[in-house]
Amino acid sequence: MNKKIIALLCLAFALTFSITGIKLTQNNFEGEKFEVAHSLTTSQIKTVQTKLKRWGYYTGNVDGIFGPKTREAVKYFQRKNRLAVDGIVGPNTARALGMSLISSSSSSSSQSSSDLYLLAKCVYAEARGEPYEGQVAVAAVILNRVESASFPNTISGVIYQPGAFTAVSDGQINLTPNDTAYKAAQDALNGWDPTYGCLYYYNPATATSSWIWSRQTVVTIGKHVFAL
Repeated sequence: MNKKIIALLCLAFALTFSITGIKLTQNNFEGEKFEVAHSLTTSQIKTVQTKLKRWGYYTGNVDGIFGPKTREAVKYFQRKNRLAVDGIVGPNTARALGMSLISSSSSSSSQSSSDLYLLAKCVYAEARGEPYEGQVAVAAVILNRVESASFPNTISGVIYQPGAFTAVSDGQINLTPNDTAYKAAQDALNGWDPTYGCLYYYNPATATSSWIWSRQTVVTIGKHVFAL
């Protein structure tokens, strides 16, 4: 009788150990997948945390650790900016955050600088009398168009698309942008979109196109209505 009890106890212990081992292996594998998905350097993680904290998505410490709070903040940012919500800082999310996962070449840096300058010029020409959020919103519309299949896929292509912007038609695009316009353009490039994905904006006091009034209004900032 004692031998049977001992045998049963040994069997139960073996089963428990086996199940625990399976769970540990599964957890370790999931942890490995998590680490691979977030193969960011400590410095890059701190950059992500700093940006998300500045924009109100993250309330934790800037510690360079991609923990649950950081992951949830990334998901929150992705939802707000209409990105795939997976909590992973992949290429699209990194671009929206205004950071690169790899070292940029001198040519791409030059292109980025050129894009920032042109975007700032359009912001200044189109919205220099608007509140700061409204200036960021104008830049965000331009960037949203770049991502849309219905528009050219470059900042210059969007801005200089025939008839797209009054500032191009009347020559104000050639004015020199001020620091505020630069900052607004940079904030939009870094992922701030006060329009929530809008592709159009107009001033209802001066708009003459009946078509623009048919667009779905999302938000009004300053004198501009932003629409889809």
